[in-house]
Amino acid sequence: MRVIVQRVSEASVSVDQQVVGSINQGVLILLGIGTDDSEADADWLLQKIVALRIFNDADGVMNRSLIDVGGEALLISQFTLMAATKKGNRPSFIKAARPEQAIPLYEYCIDKLEKLLGQKIATGIFGADMKVHLLNDGPVTIPIDSKNRE
Repeated sequence: MRVIVQRVSEASVSVDQQVVGSINQGVLILLGIGTDDSEADADWLLQKIVALRIFNDADGVMNRSLIDVGGEALLISQFTLMAATKKGNRPSFIKAARPEQAIPLYEYCIDKLEKLLGQKIATGIFGADMKVHLLNDGPVTIPIDSKNRE
């Protein structure tokens, strides 16, 4: 699994000009699910995200986690994060999981993240044409790949 985690002051996602998910202070998580991903990847990745010390403390130092600040989360599926770009100019998405594999893992991530945070999270709609609005705070943008744990 690959994610882009963005610290935001606010973020929202719309489908057909209707807002389907929105948050205030917290993180926007763009999630790419690959063909070789599992619940173990999700567990490791989500625990890493909620514990990342990317929020400022009283001294303005990034020393607080999403849990520490009681922040919100917006999780959006984004298969394009699995793009392979080594050959040619057209990205290949062969490593992106098909919906029959990706949807259950995406739903698992939603449930797991809600349990870790102790609150409902906002989401996009899997497979929809989504428009994402965000106010990146910092900016702070962190890529994480569950296959690069060392």
